[in-house]
Amino acid sequence: MILTFDILPRTLDSASMLSCSTSWNAHGKKNGEEIVREILSLGFDAIELGHGLKAPVVREILDARKQLGFTVSSLHNFCPLPPEVLVDNPDCYEFISHRPEDRERAMRLTRQTIDMAERFEARFVVLHTGRIRTLNLTEPLRQLVQAGKFPGKEFAKAKIAAVKKREAVGEGYLQRALECVTEVADYAAKKGIRVGIENREYYEAIPSEREFLNFLELLDASHVGYWHDFGHAQIKHNLALFDHVEWLDRIGSRAIGSHVHDLKWPFQDHQVPWSGEIPFDQLVPKLSKDCIFVFELHPRSGRDEIIASVQRWKKLFGS
Repeated sequence: MILTFDILPRTLDSASMLSCSTSWNAHGKKNGEEIVREILSLGFDAIELGHGLKAPVVREILDARKQLGFTVSSLHNFCPLPPEVLVDNPDCYEFISHRPEDRERAMRLTRQTIDMAERFEARFVVLHTGRIRTLNLTEPLRQLVQAGKFPGKEFAKAKIAAVKKREAVGEGYLQRALECVTEVADYAAKKGIRVGIENREYYEAIPSEREFLNFLELLDASHVGYWHDFGHAQIKHNLALFDHVEWLDRIGSRAIGSHVHDLKWPFQDHQVPWSGEIPFDQLVPKLSKDCIFVFELHPRSGRDEIIASVQRWKKLFGS
């Protein structure tokens, strides 16, 4: 059944845009138009095409946009999902892979996502660069927290060891990521698309928070910026890898977009804002005035809860 909802053509600048990712409702047997109508009926101004969408659904959303004229804020790499990937996995190909063919595939698929963003007249593409697969640092720390050993000497010792391992190998992976992102960013610039590099929940991710600002400086591209994921940052905050507030004091001005979701202690993310522990009223003002906000919610999030959250967000921060 298709929801009844009037969708009017709209033109929004980034500062006035509140969007929602299709990660919330693009499951089951819904077609593209149903996905769009359901999201916009909650009070959002736009949608983000998430990384789990298969090509037929993307085409349905494109056809629906031609008819209904809604705004697409952004696409999350890879979109559409590569045909050989059977389950939603945005990290199926990584820029830092040790296999050259995988790096090339990642760049080719990213260029396709940028092409699709151009077709949707979306201004942003969100991407991951990858994580160091030879390391297993985050999960042991999470297990210690969940076992009630945080704070404590055992956790502190494990965290120090993790930091040493991560710092010892990061440089080579950073160089791979820099080369690949530079290439796809140049491609995006020619099409007027801005690229947001997302912070991840893994300490193994490239770049780490310690590396992020320098990574952006080395890219030296005005159309590339930081994409802040509130839940991912709070996970690292809860692992004592950095302070969420202090991190946004450092990088918030470089943020071009964000994924908004709450977190319940210690690591249950993709919750509806204000259902968990993230202090949005303290954090949001630290982001740039042009930052767009995209709700990225778990499929089990309830419709009424989302509507109430959207209304509260607009009351506090504007639409």
